[in-house]
Amino acid sequence: MPGTIMLKVDGTDLARHIYTVHEIIPVSPELSAHGGDMMIRYPMWIPGDHSPTGPVTQLAGLSVHADNRNIPWTRDTVDVSTFHIPITAGTKMILVDFQTLTPVSSDVGRVVMTPDMLNVQWNAVCLYPAGYFTRDLTVSPTLVLPHGWQYGSALRPRDGGNTGDSITFQNVSFDHLVDSPVFAGRYFRRFDLTPPNGPPVSLDVIADSPNLLAATPEQINAHRNLVLQANAVFGSHHYEHYDFLLALTEELGRIGLEHHQSSENSGPRGYFTKWKDTFPARDLLPHEFTHSWNGKFRRPEDLWAADFNTPHRGSLLWIYEGQTQYWGYVLAARSNLMTQPQVLDALALVAATYDGRAGRLWRPLVDTTNDPVIARRTPLSWRSWQRSEDYYSEGELLWLEADTLIRELSHGHHSLDDVARQFFGISNGSMVTHTYRREDIIAALNTVQPYDWAGFLHDRVDVVTPHAPLAGLVRGGYRLVYGTEPTTYQSAKEKMLKMHDYSFSLGFTVDQKGKLLNIEWNSPAWQAAITMDEKIVAVNNMTFDADLLSDAITAAASPGAAPIELLIQSGDRYRNVSIPYHGGLRYPRLERIPNTPDMLADILKPRPITP
Repeated sequence: MPGTIMLKVDGTDLARHIYTVHEIIPVSPELSAHGGDMMIRYPMWIPGDHSPTGPVTQLAGLSVHADNRNIPWTRDTVDVSTFHIPITAGTKMILVDFQTLTPVSSDVGRVVMTPDMLNVQWNAVCLYPAGYFTRDLTVSPTLVLPHGWQYGSALRPRDGGNTGDSITFQNVSFDHLVDSPVFAGRYFRRFDLTPPNGPPVSLDVIADSPNLLAATPEQINAHRNLVLQANAVFGSHHYEHYDFLLALTEELGRIGLEHHQSSENSGPRGYFTKWKDTFPARDLLPHEFTHSWNGKFRRPEDLWAADFNTPHRGSLLWIYEGQTQYWGYVLAARSNLMTQPQVLDALALVAATYDGRAGRLWRPLVDTTNDPVIARRTPLSWRSWQRSEDYYSEGELLWLEADTLIRELSHGHHSLDDVARQFFGISNGSMVTHTYRREDIIAALNTVQPYDWAGFLHDRVDVVTPHAPLAGLVRGGYRLVYGTEPTTYQSAKEKMLKMHDYSFSLGFTVDQKGKLLNIEWNSPAWQAAITMDEKIVAVNNMTFDADLLSDAITAAASPGAAPIELLIQSGDRYRNVSIPYHGGLRYPRLERIPNTPDMLADILKPRPITP
């Protein structure tokens, strides 16, 4: 495409949560010479979302001009993210203006603007001409920020591009632009994580208040270790520089989204200041960083597209997300973002959750790769029966099993680290996406350790299985057991999420006020016809309190004890529910199998770092 798209986004209207957009889009020589129908598109299929999540409903006030005259536009009635612009001969460019009306509250959608920070996702604030590979479109982006704010992004400013609160970035391809969001804020701090002899890496943090930015040297060193340990696994990098964008907030909407040279991450306000309590959130950065290799540099063939309006298919998300989920926990332990015991406790919760997922009795794992399109992360009434993106955490268990099997068959000489280095470590320094198919990962596995990997994957991915793949835990030297006390990990997670988890006893999770958040299919709560969004008002005729409920569950386990009595509110209606459950409190944990090698400890220990 001749010419450059000029894009200017004003992000200063914080009170109304509005981005104001002005674009100059060149017209192709053919259209300019003869006139005709020009189509401009709003990006819908955003890499990493795996579904058409482009917030086209937020686009408003669209106007198009050329040569000092207004051009009427028409929306396509089939593809409503496409606009038809009638071009007269001689028109060289069109001027496009609109607003992106971002959510003013979480009731409307994910909040991306607050009084103290904003998250610019370029796909939400730009239109592009149809008919081109978007990698071939060049954009000159300018962003106007509130006065005095600082920002983090994989974009770099043009020399002399900063004028007051306006930043003009270096020209990039449209693909690169969409892949390079911005976190900006009133309270900002950048930490250098660059490894010796490596490309620049930084941790760019925004927060709701300045005191939340008080990180200790030890905390930052753990993040530096993450970069080193990831490089040790993959033996390569595929970025010129990398920016971890991290928002410590309860106001900006939660996010974890991968990009080639950056990632969007949100964490609890106390990520640094309450370090001992927030460790359940510290596998996110390792997960998103891993995506620079798995998902961005190497991408499933059916997730690659030439533009942002061609549908994706996610048949290999159990690799894209599942193996990335595995490396997220492994790298968290190896870098000391989490301790080994914390990761083992996390694995116990994952194993128990997915082994008990009732929906696995009718729905194979591979079918859950359609969930981003089917459900788009909307609430589900019966998640445990419906299943929802189980390829993440069940995929994690699958790759743990593969790792331990490689180690066992090779007598400790090889591991999944070797597969990752071979598969993702090619073409060091290149940012050109290499696609892959299932047979490619099977070939990589067989190169490291010959085995019937095609059958292994088929049996765990393609067919209905009554149990989650837990053989990796057993081969790793552990078994899943249940106790009457939650692990430190589960307690910290419940505190962070302000909820209480009785999934493995009564069969539900509940918030601090008694609102039921999830009901496990065929559990005692399900048998009692309790549903999500109802409220527990009282336990055994006493006002609801989580400690009271825990005591009631414990008491009901005594010989001859009466059922647990709950008063349930459903809208304006109340009813008494009797649950004849006598199994006591049950919380998952891992227990060492005596006289077996502790393979999990070896998997989670740091790798040697070579200069």
